[in-house]
Amino acid sequence: MSINSTFFAQLVVFAILVLFTMKFVWPPIAAALDERARKIADGLAAADKAKSELSVANKRVEEELAKSRNESATRLAEAERRAQAMIEEAKAKATEEGSKIIAAARVEAEQQTVKARETLRDQVAALAVKGAEQILRKEVNAGVHADLLGRLKTEL
Repeated sequence: MSINSTFFAQLVVFAILVLFTMKFVWPPIAAALDERARKIADGLAAADKAKSELSVANKRVEEELAKSRNESATRLAEAERRAQAMIEEAKAKATEEGSKIIAAARVEAEQQTVKARETLRDQVAALAVKGAEQILRKEVNAGVHADLLGRLKTEL
């Protein structure tokens, strides 16, 4: 065999191998590579989408946190205002009760003063009658002289 025929045989075998590879081996490899490229592209797209969704979710969380902070601050301010109102109301009620107690004490003191004066007048009248008895050296009848004793009490 000559080199030409060996070369030609190797060329034919190589051509058959290339045709066989292009027909049966290359398409599944190309399909697998295309599928892998598509999966990678889908994964990158999903990662971008997830990243944007995460960003949106973070913004929503921040908004909700700000809203919650504002609501809690509003509720705290409202509670503080209510507490101040309750304190002021309690102070007003205490002042009113104190005024009522002082007024009642004044009325009671006035009544006791009037009662003490009446008692004192009765005692002074009794002393005056006794003094008059001593001066007149006879007994003064309270029933007979009730009018005179009444005028004496009012004068005192």
